[in-house]
Amino acid sequence: MTTRIDCFSAPAPAGPGPVNAWIVGDDEEVIVIDPGSDAAGLLGAVGERDVLAVICTHGHADHVAAALEVAERDDAPVALHPKDRPLWREAHPGEDADIEMDDGGVFEVADVRLEVIYAPGHTPGSVCLYCEDLGAVFTGHVMLAGGPAPQDGEYPDFAGQLNAIGECLLTLPADTRVLPGNGPEITIATAEKQFDSWVAAGPAPSSLGG
Repeated sequence: MTTRIDCFSAPAPAGPGPVNAWIVGDDEEVIVIDPGSDAAGLLGAVGERDVLAVICTHGHADHVAAALEVAERDDAPVALHPKDRPLWREAHPGEDADIEMDDGGVFEVADVRLEVIYAPGHTPGSVCLYCEDLGAVFTGHVMLAGGPAPQDGEYPDFAGQLNAIGECLLTLPADTRVLPGNGPEITIATAEKQFDSWVAAGPAPSSLGG
């Protein structure tokens, strides 16, 4: 059975544009990455496939709002890096994620593996998920097609975010697909060509990200 990547995009209640929720799996089972806020729409895209886990690349509300509802349908666990727990609780007071992710952790679905890459900067607990088998990395808001993603037009840790991009992402194979939390995809090769311009531009105000 062929493992594939599907994208479900739904408008965020606040923010610059639709949130990309990624569905990784085959015709039987999937893992959902960054569920966004439209649980019904996302579950419609999942269909009758079993949700094995819901993984949040970071804790901002527009990316995690639907996490518990999506996970509840199939009694799936929700995964989040523990350093983003305070952000998560803004959307889910009194509730915690089931799995505390850390660098090097692995999730399996269908016949592929997703490796957790700890990449702080956008938030203290930002992670990316690298799937070597599918030649893709899910970057959340660590990196969009246009560069590092800010939050509400600002960068909490611009240097740290650039460092994470340079050390954790640009070292991946050049043809790796970069599948971000908002907007279009690019490749690692394209990002590498643009990286110096992102550094030179500095933390200029932007409407990207969230």
